[in-house]
Amino acid sequence: MATVIKDATVITMDATTGSTPVTRSVRIEDGVITHVDRTVEVREGDHVIDGTDRLVAPGFVNAHTHSWEYLYKGRYDNLPLELWMLLSYPILGLEPLSPELVGLRSRLFAMESLKNGVTTLVDDVLETPTQDHAQLAAVFDAYEQVGIRANVSGHVINRPFVDTLPFVADMLPAELVAEVRAQPLLTADEYLEYSRTAIDAHHGRAGGRLRYMLAPSGPQRCTDDLLAGATDLGLDRGLEIHVHVLETRVQAVTGHELYGRTLVEHLAAIGALSPNTTFAHGIWVTDSDVELIADRGVSVSHNPISNLKLGSGLAPWRRYHDAGVTLGLGSDGCSSSDSPRLHEVMKTAALLHKVGGPDFSTWSTAAEALSAATVGGARTAVLHDRVGSVEVGKRADLNVYDLGTLAFTPRSRLDNQLVYSENGSSLAYVLVDGEVVVDHGRLTRVDEEAAIAELRELMPKIAEWQDALDARNDVFVPAFTDMHRRCAEMPVGVERWTGQEPSRTPVRAR
Repeated sequence: MATVIKDATVITMDATTGSTPVTRSVRIEDGVITHVDRTVEVREGDHVIDGTDRLVAPGFVNAHTHSWEYLYKGRYDNLPLELWMLLSYPILGLEPLSPELVGLRSRLFAMESLKNGVTTLVDDVLETPTQDHAQLAAVFDAYEQVGIRANVSGHVINRPFVDTLPFVADMLPAELVAEVRAQPLLTADEYLEYSRTAIDAHHGRAGGRLRYMLAPSGPQRCTDDLLAGATDLGLDRGLEIHVHVLETRVQAVTGHELYGRTLVEHLAAIGALSPNTTFAHGIWVTDSDVELIADRGVSVSHNPISNLKLGSGLAPWRRYHDAGVTLGLGSDGCSSSDSPRLHEVMKTAALLHKVGGPDFSTWSTAAEALSAATVGGARTAVLHDRVGSVEVGKRADLNVYDLGTLAFTPRSRLDNQLVYSENGSSLAYVLVDGEVVVDHGRLTRVDEEAAIAELRELMPKIAEWQDALDARNDVFVPAFTDMHRRCAEMPVGVERWTGQEPSRTPVRAR
């Protein structure tokens, strides 16, 4: 059965009308948009959605997130990334999660995402100490059940954590460093073989909605052969290669300490930059880094709320745009931003970069934020031929808003109101592959209340082991705190914290 959305206001995000609202009807057949025009034929048996007082827009692409963190939502505050990771990604003592808990966690994450209009997840799934095939399958199974589109990783770290940061190995007790370095890690060949098996098992599931993604954690956290091998495999199979790069000032220092160059320069030197590569964050980049990123066709996923909460700094939004770098928007995980809702991320991105200076011609715009949340995010996910805009040939991943709500009252510039006024509460329908997966706030494929109740029953035990993990990993806090302070004083060639001039003198040895 085909679906027709008749006589709606549509933000297509295509090359012709972009973010400008136009009146159109949309015909969907077998999950594909077949017509977008002022008039569309309605045939016998078609399911018709009245578009009167409705706004249709592309479903959002959450271009960087970690469903792992759903169990840590709301738990921490006022910690920079390197100290926050000790708790949300504990180095010591974490037993592997059961596939059942991974599946429940993933279902809840997808459910909350869909209810806020996120139809595609770029889910960089990290299990510690390592991810096994049963855990990965549980994520794919959950997303197939809920009805969301997703790139799902194999996230990998294959260098000891204390060796991925500057100075800390010399600050910690020798026996503690030895314990961390003794933990099992995958070789590059083992990770690539794991990925090939995962591709064969899961890539293209659910009619192509679900895809596998290569995810070397970062250039300082992975060996060069793994980074280069993942890039080659991703290009060979047409997959996204998702890498954390220069999220913090500490990481800027790390590049110089480990490699004598920036982390972007290092990735370029080892052959680990490509048009399928997406950098998560990309804050502490130099001007020459931006030129390299643009030259190699690398995309960047911007995570403004997470960057604010962790105090990571402000990404060079305008510099990226001027260089022609494609930007997507990500919520990051539910421990670093505490929500997978992309409406909040989009509004924050549109507002945050207005404080960079008085030249308002360089400020971020609502149209840019909306593009990053849709067509830009699709490009970062290597899904630009499938989703991100309302145009013929794309999959019908759509958000349909009720224009009769207070968010759109009085009715003015609907594109601006979608970014600045709406928070997702006006969503009437969310469609993925043409299927209504959210109908006036109700998930159509899964029982939301049952899933919440299941997790609520488990939470006392989960909180107990979280508390125990926090206590065990507190042993790293003094050294990591000192390392963070030391890096904060070191010159790195750029400044991404507000109200602070770049350091001009080297830090004296302590």
